[in-house]
Amino acid sequence: MESNETVAPKYYNSLYRHGVDEKRRVQIPAKWRPEEPGTEFTLVLWPKGNEGPFLRVLPPKQMAKLMQDIDAMPNGNSSKGILKRVIGSESVQAPLDKAGRICLPDGMAKAAGIGDKVVLVGALDRFEIWSPERYKLVANSDAIMVQEAFRLMDDL
Repeated sequence: MESNETVAPKYYNSLYRHGVDEKRRVQIPAKWRPEEPGTEFTLVLWPKGNEGPFLRVLPPKQMAKLMQDIDAMPNGNSSKGILKRVIGSESVQAPLDKAGRICLPDGMAKAAGIGDKVVLVGALDRFEIWSPERYKLVANSDAIMVQEAFRLMDDL
């Protein structure tokens, strides 16, 4: 039986500062948690210029879109293979535990500069996990670019 009800999309907005426990678990805000039990996020170690890498957290729908976008690239495009290898080797599936936490793999956390504190940053259709120090750098950089970025939205 099909349902006529539409599921409201989940948006990842706001900014949260959380501690990381001794097992590298991070609390995910309740409003960001999937409603379907057993849903896993995909954590990707994402490169970020001068600021250094961070963790991009993709819900299943966004991970599927990323795969579709990569698969749509021409087979002769060398970036296609590189993206598949790098994203494939630098990502993990992260289930939520019963307390609403995900565990950050040790190697990923170290590469992202994450210690005992994190900043969870909403990015509308996904979210990011940053070390507070790296996030401060990227926020300063974003502050410089924000006016130009919002000018692009004048037509919306």
